[in-house]
Amino acid sequence: MSKYLVRATYTAEGVRGLQKKGGTARVEAVRNAVAKLGGEVESFYFAFGDYDTYVVVDLPDNASAASLGLAVSGSGGARTGTVVLLTPAEVDDAVSKEFDYQAPGD
Repeated sequence: MSKYLVRATYTAEGVRGLQKKGGTARVEAVRNAVAKLGGEVESFYFAFGDYDTYVVVDLPDNASAASLGLAVSGSGGARTGTVVLLTPAEVDDAVSKEFDYQAPGD
């Protein structure tokens, strides 16, 4: 499983839905959607600022993460952005790889 941070900003329509059914119902709806994709919600937080929610999910692959983002954004209730999260071991693996790289202009 891969881990993703899904950030969402509610549209006016999404805020009205949140006001009508509450935050707990929204969390349950997201948990159900993620489960249908074969994943699990690790954490779900509402927030102030540029994003209204921060959700950390475990999903089988990038296609599943893209599917979730497209469904949420396509609903018209929120705009999403997804960040792939790496474990410290994955970063260790990344920095251990050796290859030649030519920077632009070199």
